Amino acid sequence: MPALQKKVFIVEDHPVFREGLAQLVKAEQDLTVCGQAGDAAQALRTIGRLKPDLVLVDITLPGKSGLELIKELRSQNSQIKLLVVSMHDEALYADRVLRAGGDGYIMKQEDPEEIIQAIGDVLGGHTYVSEQVMAGRSTLSQERRSKAKTRPLERLTDSEIEILALLGQGKSNLEIARQLHLSVATVSTHCTQIQKKLNLKCLNALIRYAVCWAETGPA
Repeated sequence: MPALQKKVFIVEDHPVFREGLAQLVKAEQDLTVCGQAGDAAQALRTIGRLKPDLVLVDITLPGKSGLELIKELRSQNSQIKLLVVSMHDEALYADRVLRAGGDGYIMKQEDPEEIIQAIGDVLGGHTYVSEQVMAGRSTLSQERRSKAKTRPLERLTDSEIEILALLGQGKSNLEIARQLHLSVATVSTHCTQIQKKLNLKCLNALIRYAVCWAETGPA
């Protein structure tokens, strides 16, 4: 491996997209893929040994979410670069990713050239998010940030947001439990808390809200 190549580790639970990312990275002369993982647990077992320069992370992973993985990797290594590549709406997730310790956020539907640009920017020490998100972070005062927390979706924890997104995809509590490696009872408890925080009267109202939110994006 040429000395100037940067090592990239990919954490993505969909094998086809994971392989697509790997091929995209390998096509760049200054990048190489040093490892891959389908979930956070596998990533944590190997990233410390492989010492990548950058980790590409999906938000929705089996067991521990991508946000939780970012927090743990950042606590272990302050220098590692962490870029989220996700299908979820940037408007809701990008700020959460940056607050968790991530260095950037790009959506999966972006052109391959844009994903490579994001990788290069993050490796170069820059934060990569859309201009709209960066403008929002730089202009929002501390007082307005505090008020923003009163918006219903901002009351949800990272885990609750992930479950809401899966509900919006039409998944049952059992399917969510299997995907996130949780018990059905734990998922049900999360759903109850989400319902209360969003001021929804019943489970059916929660499901309708989740589906609508998944289709239209956050308000």
